[in-house]
Amino acid sequence: MNNASPARPIRLHRMALSGHCHRIELFLSLLGLPYELVEIDLAAGAHKSPEFLRMNPFGQVPVIQDGDVTLADSNAILVYLQGRYAPGQWLPSDPLAAAQVQRWLSVAAGPLAFGAAAARVIQLFRRPDDPAAAIARANALLKVMDAELATRAFLTSDQPTIADIANYSYIAHAPEGNVSLEPYPHVRAWLQRIEALPRFVPMMKSAVGLAG
Repeated sequence: MNNASPARPIRLHRMALSGHCHRIELFLSLLGLPYELVEIDLAAGAHKSPEFLRMNPFGQVPVIQDGDVTLADSNAILVYLQGRYAPGQWLPSDPLAAAQVQRWLSVAAGPLAFGAAAARVIQLFRRPDDPAAAIARANALLKVMDAELATRAFLTSDQPTIADIANYSYIAHAPEGNVSLEPYPHVRAWLQRIEALPRFVPMMKSAVGLAG
């Protein structure tokens, strides 16, 4: 159950193809919070407009507006939402358990972003970059994830946390970046467990890479 409900829908400024944005939409839905999607046209440079830069000087999505709170950065938003609306349910208060969640938030911002997410971007936007290094980083991460998920249902315990939400989207869509999930049965089972959560919402699929 939620600790509270916003007085009006939370506005999520996003790009539909972004896994960083999807993790916020997914978490808002899992929490049962009312929200409104505001599509930002990155191709037209809307994220560099003065209005948008007032919300996030870095010119990046996602950004949420929750009443008088405006907040950017997907991992920061996850921490905020769980603390504001579901305290203790998605981020443990125990110091060690909380640190284990933070470890995976760092993974989402590091190896995942520069691995599976980067490989997907190359395919999605037909960039001329060599994807080999990103694919190698993705497989190195998947190997570690698969080994750890062999012993528990979710990334840090047998209960889902924001660590799982932060890592789900780009792992689920890794095949779009020519990263196969076939060698990683525990990762695939973990994806299915997240997709079975009440109010799960999928991310838009793209017919590129292995998913083409």
